[in-house]
Amino acid sequence: MATFTSSLPDELLLKLHKSAASYSVPKNKLIEKALSIYLDQLERGEYIKSFKRAAHDPDVLLMAEEGMKDYLKQIDMV
Repeated sequence: MATFTSSLPDELLLKLHKSAASYSVPKNKLIEKALSIYLDQLERGEYIKSFKRAAHDPDVLLMAEEGMKDYLKQIDMV
């Protein structure tokens, strides 16, 4: 595990200290969990943006429609 050093505003550091004490967890574990959750949310946001862009892309829509036709043909065969 690597070591990371950073500066935080006093008010945020105080909140971190109080929360860590309240939950009886080390500050670094609280930061690790919070950062992990935040980075996951950013990644989900990027997926949402890409799907919204794809929804307006004529080529992607055409591929989806063609794939749906094939899927419906397969269902009809069953």
